[in-house]
Amino acid sequence: MSDKPGDNPDDGADNPFKGTPFEQLFGGAAGSGAMPDLSQLFGQLQNLLQPHDGPINWEFALDLARKTVAQSPDPTPSSRQSDAVADAIRLADHWLDETTAFPSGVTTPAAWSRAEWVVGTTDVWKVLVEPIAESSVQALGGALPPEAREMSGPLLGILGKAVGGMLAGQIGSGLGALASEVLSVSDIGLPLAAAGRAAIVTTNLDAFAADLDVSADDVLLYVALREAAHQRLFAHVPWLGDYLIGAVTDYARGIEINAEGIQSRIEEQMRGIDPANPESMQELLDGGMFELERSPAQEAALQRLEVALALVEGWVDDVVGQATAERMPTAGKLQETFRRRRAAGGPAEQTFATLVGLELRPRRLRDASTLWGSLRTRQGTEARDGVWMHPDLLPTPADLDDPLGFREDASAPATLSDEDFDAELKKLLDEPEE
Repeated sequence: MSDKPGDNPDDGADNPFKGTPFEQLFGGAAGSGAMPDLSQLFGQLQNLLQPHDGPINWEFALDLARKTVAQSPDPTPSSRQSDAVADAIRLADHWLDETTAFPSGVTTPAAWSRAEWVVGTTDVWKVLVEPIAESSVQALGGALPPEAREMSGPLLGILGKAVGGMLAGQIGSGLGALASEVLSVSDIGLPLAAAGRAAIVTTNLDAFAADLDVSADDVLLYVALREAAHQRLFAHVPWLGDYLIGAVTDYARGIEINAEGIQSRIEEQMRGIDPANPESMQELLDGGMFELERSPAQEAALQRLEVALALVEGWVDDVVGQATAERMPTAGKLQETFRRRRAAGGPAEQTFATLVGLELRPRRLRDASTLWGSLRTRQGTEARDGVWMHPDLLPTPADLDDPLGFREDASAPATLSDEDFDAELKKLLDEPEE
């Protein structure tokens, strides 16, 4: 039987709220058909409606994330570990100087605990997730019957608080799960921390290294190389962070809800609560976020995000591969391990994909890595890095279908000597950091 959500007949496939904030409220297991104990129901709703600023109750979410992390040992990195991380990132930057024209983007190397990862990435998660909550409430308002829309203000206010409370629980669990797996602050391909903050989660790194037939020092250096490479790209391609986050925001704006489907399924799911089962209400609150049919706008946003993540990870894969080719005998094994890990996504990433409705993994990493490597071989590192000058220059899904053919007609060295190209590339590389 499949382990993937929705693949099993008892996996809530009949729930139109599967993968949505409302699955928790309306997604119970089949029961006797009787209505639930209203005191239990209102008790749960009271918890969801606690006052909070913005669309999500972040205080509750972060508290839950920290509690999730605390379920297993999460020691603060020692001075020795912090020094080892700083040394590894410093060496990694030295090696990368020879493989890319982008200078170092690291200003502050750090060894983090899992709890520190949660705190250090919260500001970016707010930007990523809050548009989804806001769009969910707006979509619900649009799904109300016409006669109810004039009186929908108070109702939407209540729904907004309920959505914020439910999302807080889901996001807190998801962040706690991710914090227990990520190896560095850039591990999922998004700029999650303050600019220049290169952080490695040492407890997770130790656990990851223990399962590999590679020395812990090599694993640390390889992760440092990947982190430092991400930092260079995000620091010197100023539009990239907004481009990635914008794809998530566009996805949120495309949320659509079918009013007729909601009404019938609410009735069906509420009948499914068993009042004799004390765990019945809790089961209602253990679901994920929306898994409604995606709109065309959402499909376009997801494709843009998936391709961009693949290009980021493929570029990192290529520059790190260059840096380690003649220096690290274990690099080939580590490269393959990381390719599989990123392309498949770990348990925590899959969990967060269920919660947020977005898959933060580059399925086409190998194609992107091949594309960047081929372009570098034919035209040099400046041509490869110069593609990042503007989003319109990025390879498309069709280019990833034929990675060896990307810019075939521009392979002659003469095409790289154009004064405008050189000037723009120099401007990009020399842009001062803020």
